[in-house]
Amino acid sequence: MSIQEKGNISIHTENIFPIIKKFLYSDNEIFLRELVSNAVDAVQKIKRLASLGQFNGEVGAPLVQVAVDKDAKTITISDNGLGMTAEEIKKYINQVAFSGASEFVEKFKDAKDANEIIGKFGLGFYSAFMVADLVEIQTLSYQDGAEPARWVCDGSTEFEITAGTKTTRGTDIILHVNKDSEEFLAESKLQEILNKYAKFLPVPIKFGTKTESVEDGTDEEGKTKYKDLEVDNIINTTNPIWTKAPADLSDEDYLNFYRELYPFSEEPLFWIHLNVDYPFNLTGVLYFPKLKNDFEMQRNKIKLYSRQVFITDEVKDIVPEFLMLLHGVIDSPDIPLNVSRSFLQADSNVKKINNYITKKVADKLSELFAKDRKAYEDKWKDIGLFVKYGMISEEKFYDKAKDFALVGNTKNELYTLPEYKDKVTALQTDKNGNVVYLYTNDAAKQDAFIQSANKKDYDVLVLDSPIDNHFINQLEQKLEKTSIKRVDSSVVDKLIEKDEQNEHVLSEDQVKEVTAIFEKAITKPGLHVEVVALHPDELPVTITMDEFMRRMKDMAAMGGGMNFYGQMPDNYKVAINGNHKLVGKILNAEGEEQQNLAKQAVDLALLAQGMLTGADLTAFVSRSVELI
Repeated sequence: MSIQEKGNISIHTENIFPIIKKFLYSDNEIFLRELVSNAVDAVQKIKRLASLGQFNGEVGAPLVQVAVDKDAKTITISDNGLGMTAEEIKKYINQVAFSGASEFVEKFKDAKDANEIIGKFGLGFYSAFMVADLVEIQTLSYQDGAEPARWVCDGSTEFEITAGTKTTRGTDIILHVNKDSEEFLAESKLQEILNKYAKFLPVPIKFGTKTESVEDGTDEEGKTKYKDLEVDNIINTTNPIWTKAPADLSDEDYLNFYRELYPFSEEPLFWIHLNVDYPFNLTGVLYFPKLKNDFEMQRNKIKLYSRQVFITDEVKDIVPEFLMLLHGVIDSPDIPLNVSRSFLQADSNVKKINNYITKKVADKLSELFAKDRKAYEDKWKDIGLFVKYGMISEEKFYDKAKDFALVGNTKNELYTLPEYKDKVTALQTDKNGNVVYLYTNDAAKQDAFIQSANKKDYDVLVLDSPIDNHFINQLEQKLEKTSIKRVDSSVVDKLIEKDEQNEHVLSEDQVKEVTAIFEKAITKPGLHVEVVALHPDELPVTITMDEFMRRMKDMAAMGGGMNFYGQMPDNYKVAINGNHKLVGKILNAEGEEQQNLAKQAVDLALLAQGMLTGADLTAFVSRSVELI
């Protein structure tokens, strides 16, 4: 075999291969994605040329094959696509490899990951050198009279082009796997990588064979017989549902695809088929999963593809953050491929895609709400967290969602925000003209406060998800003249202050005396006594924490940057209902009995707030037994 060309190009002192190895080592499995994608492109190009009449030969059944030879320590990726001539090898393979590595290093010295580099320099092919110390190309071009060509390189600045041995159109890339990468010679490892990156490629990918059980007539009893058959192991679905028109798909198709993506998940609630070709190309299917009422959101559930090649499940910049709760697939050739997340943010298409998806989701929810409110309400438990998250994090989403977001009260009734304002405005407007929404974040624990509010015909919302602290703040900023208070943040008359006040039955001196008695009875720090005039039916002692203070502390606990508040000691108000008959009884008692009654009343209030623990609780129980 005559050597047509041997080269040793060293315009610069180093070529690109050592850099590839240095940069890309952490993510070396993508070599298979790159080489298989290139093979698929070559197959699709020959089909395209045939359809344009520029190739009149036999196209044949499109196929890419991946084969492994453990003894020879090789992995071979073969296609029956375009093939290359020796000239094309020089043009497409050599020029990239030996173009100025110093320029390359300069450009990528701050690169964070492999995806920043591959693809940026047409480097897909060179990812082969991450796992191979020798790479060989055997290729035969589709062009009339083309000669087979072979290219070989050991990752240094030396390459060799000779006559090849390939007799059929297409290209074989043969990787001689290096010592550090022998894990890739395991079939299970290659199967896993192909499942990850090539599961939906548009050309069949064959990886060896597999045994299938097929029907083989019936036995004497008429039962079906089966036989084992060796069949090609085709690892991909070439026409996944997002490449089809929604009109051609049934609900079952969407559900089957979801099961294929997430084998052990509950069925999704509904889905959105994305399909846009202007001003960018985007297809995909996004599913609304059943969300549990917690914040453990699995954010790596949307998979990003480009022309059916899996890219990443880190879709943070393409998908608005609140939509990271969704599951499914997005495919867009217009997303800059294989570049880092900092590139993604800067790309204008990414911003447009982000806005488009937000709008699509809002439109779908709006449509579901308008079409069947009852069904929408049934799903609210699952989608409420998601909608609130969107309203907090995306202004545009808030503007649409304010008409289909729901709030629920302690009677399990659901209202839209405008409906709820209409419901409570008449009764729950305070003396300054502010509408006050009351809410509980733990209906069982705050039941006494809820009952107090209900006696006045006030309504109490249930806002008990981890996101509701932020949602409440958002609503207060957006709703005019509206404040939102937790039902246990003050006594009911102070929650919604009206012009008419309850009369005090105690004189000024008695108020001072009661204050002194209770201050002496309280041993816990951070409790401040105040005597108030409430309805005689209200509790004698109520312990509350100011709404603003508690909200700031809750935010600090969730990592909301309110550390200053998080470190402050807890402060509570102890409201003594001067109009309750027990207070009169305490005033008339003397000595130890007076102290015991006051202590008992305070401990009951602490108990109601879950604040009585340890030795204090034990003492309270003993005292209660004596009083009985």
